Amino acid sequence: GVFAHLEMLEAQAHEAAVKQEEMEQQAEKLAKLKARVQELRLQRDKLRAKVDLQQNRQLGKGVVSVPAPPTARAVLEWKIKSLKAMLQVFYLTGISGKMTKWGVCFCISTAYEGTYLDFYYLDLIIQPEVQIRRHSIPIFIPLEQLAKKYLQTDFRRFLSVLSDHLNAYVGRRYQADQLQEHFSDQIEGTLQRNSLCNLLVFNYNVSSESKTFPFNVRLLYGDLCCSLPTEVIISCTPDTPKSLAETAAAHSDLFRRMALHKAFSSAKES
Repeated sequence: GVFAHLEMLEAQAHEAAVKQEEMEQQAEKLAKLKARVQELRLQRDKLRAKVDLQQNRQLGKGVVSVPAPPTARAVLEWKIKSLKAMLQVFYLTGISGKMTKWGVCFCISTAYEGTYLDFYYLDLIIQPEVQIRRHSIPIFIPLEQLAKKYLQTDFRRFLSVLSDHLNAYVGRRYQADQLQEHFSDQIEGTLQRNSLCNLLVFNYNVSSESKTFPFNVRLLYGDLCCSLPTEVIISCTPDTPKSLAETAAAHSDLFRRMALHKAFSSAKES
C-alpha cells in the first residue's frame, strides 16, 4: 500500500505541475495581448490627434472654395489666343490666317518643287464650337471626313492633314499638266485622269529592232497625301519583245521615284 500511495502522490504532483505550466503560459499570452492592446490604443490616439490637427488647420484657413467654371467669354478669349499662336506656328508651312468677327479665316497655299500653285480658303466659326462656315476646298478632297475626325479634338492635326491632301493633289495635277505640256508629241493620244488625279493613264511608244511598241502606263496613288504613285502598271502588247520587259521594269521604277514629267524624260532618254 505504501508504494501505491507514493505513486498516487507523484501523479498528483505531476498533474499539478502541468496545470501550473499551462497557467503560466496563459498568463504570458494574456500579458502580451494586453501590451498589444495598449500599443494599438497609443497608435489610435496619435492618429486622432493628427486628424484633429488637420481639421483645426482647415477651419483656421476657412472653407476652400471650388473654382467657378470659366465663362463663355473666357473660353472665347482662350480660343482666340490659341488660334493666334497657331497662326504663327503654321505661317512657315504655307498656312496663314486672319481673325474675323466669326472666328478665323485660313489661307492654305500649295506648291510643288518650289513652284507656288493654288490658294485655298477655310472660314471657321469658333463659338460656341469650331465649325466650317465656308471654304474653297475642292469637293473631292475629304474635308468632311477630316473635320469629323480632327476638327473638335486636334485642330492642328486637322489643318496639317488638310494641307497635305491639298499639296499632294496639286502636285499630282501639276505633274500631269507638265507631261501634257512638254511631251504631248511623244504621248499617244491624251493623258487620262480623274478629278483627284490619283489615277493617271497614258500611252507612249518604245523602239526596239527598228520597230515601235506601245507601252500603256497606269499610275495609282493609293496615298492621297503623296504626290508619287504607290503602284505603277506598264502593259505591253503580246508581240512586244521579251527584251523590253527589262525596259518596262526600269521605267516603272522611274515613275515610282521621280516626278512624272521628269521620270518620262529620263525614260525616253534611256
